[in-house]
Amino acid sequence: GGLRGATVIDALDTLYIMELEEEFQEAKQWVEKSFDLNVNGEASLFEVNIRYIGGLLATYYLTGEEVFKSKALELGEKLLPAFNTPTGIPRGVINLGRQGTSSQHGMSWSWGWASAGSSILAEFGTLHLEFLHLSQLSGNPVFAEKATQPCLSSLSQVMNIRRVLSRVEKPQGLYPNFLSPVTGSWVQHHVSIGGLGDSFYEYLIKSWLMSDKKDSEAKKMYDDALEAIEKHLVKKSAGGLTYIAEWRGGILDHKMGHLACFSGGMIALGAEHAAEERRQRHMELAAEITSTCHESYTRSDTKLGPEAFRFDAGSEAMATRLSERYYILRPEVVESYMYLWRLTHDPKYRHWGWEVVQALEKHCRVEAGFSGIRDVYTTTPSHDNMQQSFFLAETLKYLYLLFCEDDVLSLEDWVFNTEAHPLPINHTDFKA
Repeated sequence: GGLRGATVIDALDTLYIMELEEEFQEAKQWVEKSFDLNVNGEASLFEVNIRYIGGLLATYYLTGEEVFKSKALELGEKLLPAFNTPTGIPRGVINLGRQGTSSQHGMSWSWGWASAGSSILAEFGTLHLEFLHLSQLSGNPVFAEKATQPCLSSLSQVMNIRRVLSRVEKPQGLYPNFLSPVTGSWVQHHVSIGGLGDSFYEYLIKSWLMSDKKDSEAKKMYDDALEAIEKHLVKKSAGGLTYIAEWRGGILDHKMGHLACFSGGMIALGAEHAAEERRQRHMELAAEITSTCHESYTRSDTKLGPEAFRFDAGSEAMATRLSERYYILRPEVVESYMYLWRLTHDPKYRHWGWEVVQALEKHCRVEAGFSGIRDVYTTTPSHDNMQQSFFLAETLKYLYLLFCEDDVLSLEDWVFNTEAHPLPINHTDFKA
């Protein structure tokens, strides 16, 4: 069960930006004729939001074609039941079934593996950008409130989430990854800038940018969170590599996930708009983290980076566990190269990006597309036979933009959602 066509929807704006017109028309026809939203089956609120709603919204803003807008709004409506919790913090999984036909329609529940029925910071904290646009386009504030009071509109939904988060006590100023949608308090004290936490921080700075710098609450939450991260999680290895550790109830785990490598780009983007002393410090930090992530690629035989790498017992920026040696076409490292190129124009970022292009061609290209590999430390890697939809949405888009002129999706006019779907900043007239 569940929604189909993630790859088609995720790739729409990439096809459009790359001017692959035939493929774009084919994808658009699929959306018009075959994209069925009335499916029984469970879906992740977070993934549907960032991949499907993000992809449809971006393509609508790039092309002005109504079909993308109406599908985005229709899908957005289907996500609202997830917010019917005592706190308005949504649960992670929702059944999209058609009203009336499924006894389970609109039921939501938390991931079985998430700690004690809790909701995940990166999931409920990564709705704001899309829900603001849904609110604007539908004229219905329910979407924005979701990301901010229970049972109203998408605007009210996301504003409520923010309220809960500003109220709750933050250990050392940090945001743990698991929050109870029932009590509104943290379920355990695990903090990560990688998976489970990552895009919450990204959406704070991007909410501020997307509001044309009017959403000062988001900016303050970002600044305070980054200060706590700098103070407690940023470390330097014996070999001089800067990394962001994970925090488990006050004990540091000296590992960094590939997912955390987006943070170089995020910190650079935030630094652009900071006061001078802070700007310089944050640009340096962004460059150092990005360089560490580059090392995780350089130190592998394939020149692609592992899922996670560690800084302990003499090995640095390398995966030490078999279960962390895979690469599934993830975008976060090239995402940071793209931001650092645009914000510094240091040519090394293009060189590093080109290394990735060559490694992808050499090790990941297969007959029908591109595949992840199971071990980056062997030059005869075995393929996992999966082309993740984010490869087309993000990895290839960021690589393409790295080699484009800066005015192609200028950072002055667009903010990328966490799936690299561009959403217009609130001052544009929506022209690409």
